[in-house]
Amino acid sequence: MVTGRSEETSGRIRLGMVGGGNDAFIGGVHRISARLDDKFELVAGALSSTPEKSRESGAVLGLDRVYDDFKQMAIREARLKSGIEAVSIVTPNHVHYAAAREFLKRGIHVICDKPLTSTLVDAKKLVKAAESSGALFILTHNYTGYPMVRQAREMVANGEIGKIRVVQVEYPQDWLTEQQDFKQAEWRTDPERSGTGGSTGDIGTHAYNIACFVTGLKPESLAADLQAFVPGRKVDDNAHVLLRFEGGARGMLWSSQVAPGNENALRLRVYGEKGGLEWAQEDPNYLWFTPYGEPKRLITRNGAGAGDAANRLSRVPPGHPEGYLEGFANIYSEAADAIIAFRSGNSPDPSVIYPTVQDGLNGVRFVAACVQSSARNAAWVKLE
Repeated sequence: MVTGRSEETSGRIRLGMVGGGNDAFIGGVHRISARLDDKFELVAGALSSTPEKSRESGAVLGLDRVYDDFKQMAIREARLKSGIEAVSIVTPNHVHYAAAREFLKRGIHVICDKPLTSTLVDAKKLVKAAESSGALFILTHNYTGYPMVRQAREMVANGEIGKIRVVQVEYPQDWLTEQQDFKQAEWRTDPERSGTGGSTGDIGTHAYNIACFVTGLKPESLAADLQAFVPGRKVDDNAHVLLRFEGGARGMLWSSQVAPGNENALRLRVYGEKGGLEWAQEDPNYLWFTPYGEPKRLITRNGAGAGDAANRLSRVPPGHPEGYLEGFANIYSEAADAIIAFRSGNSPDPSVIYPTVQDGLNGVRFVAACVQSSARNAAWVKLE
């Protein structure tokens, strides 16, 4: 249950971080994004699995409270009158469950990088831990924070493309086309730390999440063909997945980390009875809308045609680049709004729609179903 720790009623939210030391790319992204709207202040951390590196990273960041491990941090911070209100977990996947559990059971809100956990068993246990805690759980599927993604979601919900028939989503990269031995590649290709899914867990979950987020559709079943093209690789580096949704819509998902010429080419296409939508992450300020039988229409971020859902998350005038960090920051900003409402016992504004622990469970279910299907020669597998 949520503890009775004294909490401020105004000012920045006191944030802790688990993982994200000096040589961790995603930790820096989270720190920048958490401060972009000046709603959080990083005050404590257990920044590495190595105590020496944790203390070294803490000194670089100017933190007064640096811990050797996350359990020590959770216990101590829960007892402090000015202890952290929320923790950002930015470790390799296999640490997410144990770390989040320690903070949740002490009433500390959790902001966790995706995927939720490395195994389906841990994902289910974490959902129960979050529910019994009463604390908030925010999953940083950052692409849901892009204004034009919110625009697409709003247009689908308003019926502007009609009943959805086809969903196509892809996320190809090329950075693992050959064997790599640096830290970020090393743990992502180790099933003990990443989980049984490689590209499916790392980027396929992003593609799956954004397809469901924009369309509002619930997948019923899938058939997956996974490959590990690089010799000796123990997890998939390429995946082709067919999706069947409730209501009859059909989908295709491709995730790959062995596609030369692609950096972070997340792309979504949604086609309904009345029209279609197209969005690409590498050109994120633009959404293409094609009403059936009419010319394509370009909707720009914070420009003509953009609606309230998109404009609420736009920071700068149209034509100025706005993307990856701002998408992350929008998730953190919505998390802050929810935490501030939580402080006073209120519900957050309905426009606050960050990904939750349940979205995380859905993502891990997707990975598990892909692995199961591929092992059965791309047989159809039902999603729970």
